[in-house]
Amino acid sequence: MLQYFRGSIIFTIVCMGLAAWYGISSSGSLEGTLQVLWIVAVLSVLEISLSFDNAVVNATVLKNMDEIWQKRFLTWGMAIAVFGMRVIFPLSIVAIAAGLGPIETVNLSLNQPQEYERIVSSAHIGIAGFGGAFLAMVGLKFFFDHDKDIHWVKWVEARLAKFSAVPSVEIAPLLLCIWGISHLLPEADALTFVVAGMLGIVTFIGVEAIGTVLNLREEAARARGEVIRSGLGGFLYLQVLDSSFSFDGVIGAFALSNNMIVIALGLSIGAMFVRSMTIMLVKKGTLSEYRYLEHGAFWAIIALAAIMLLSARFHIPETVTGLIGATLIGISLWGSVRHNKKVNAAQSG
Repeated sequence: MLQYFRGSIIFTIVCMGLAAWYGISSSGSLEGTLQVLWIVAVLSVLEISLSFDNAVVNATVLKNMDEIWQKRFLTWGMAIAVFGMRVIFPLSIVAIAAGLGPIETVNLSLNQPQEYERIVSSAHIGIAGFGGAFLAMVGLKFFFDHDKDIHWVKWVEARLAKFSAVPSVEIAPLLLCIWGISHLLPEADALTFVVAGMLGIVTFIGVEAIGTVLNLREEAARARGEVIRSGLGGFLYLQVLDSSFSFDGVIGAFALSNNMIVIALGLSIGAMFVRSMTIMLVKKGTLSEYRYLEHGAFWAIIALAAIMLLSARFHIPETVTGLIGATLIGISLWGSVRHNKKVNAAQSG
């Protein structure tokens, strides 16, 4: 177990050291330093608890990728996750919304954290629409699959699999949900929400298309006898997927701190552990051993997508989001264990 998390533990020690140094530099007191360390620790735990379903879904993609791309997921992917989503993403929101340049935006985040938080939070409607729509497509695509023959909640999943004979049927209920929620919002916010939701759907289709094109090229190359180390399409898909999962964590982090450095350190620790968890699930073959675990993760994704979409109108605490995801995964794990016991009993009997 330790071998999978060694890098994450070292990364955590480095980040906590940086947090301690920043706490001392900014506050000049032991109390201020301990407060920074505490917030970083809480943010890292929050990120892990919200993203366990992300790890399971990542593992379903990563298990079909070559080892070299699995390693790149931990290296290149980690850089994208830390600097892209936890630092560049919120800075970009502020820069676009306030019409500031990169340097002015960084100065604003460091010297006027309250204003920085206000601008980032003001973009929540668009983030909720885009991220919720993309995640909903990820979850619905799993269940609207004609080739899917293992069902956990059979009376629902079996019917959804039958409807998959209709091309792109999963888009219809999602568009109706986006349209319905938009009617609960003020007119200006409703337009932002609908456009963001449509862009989320288009982004999912675009990522799927890129992955399909890359896979077709790899299959053609193999047919010519070339050695192919596949994984680029899956890698791109994982980065977009991870970004969508990160939206609620980045926005929710402002409930604990409006300091860009503190938020980046805390969420980065959580992101690193999620990646290590993903690699562990792949290497240990956990998804094969527990047949319903994957189903629980995708149900959790649909729940997270629904919460993200509804958050455009209603405030839903991050704790609720984490508990729903953990509960669904826990129940699916319990169902998998029961199934394994029945199979073993039948074989021994």
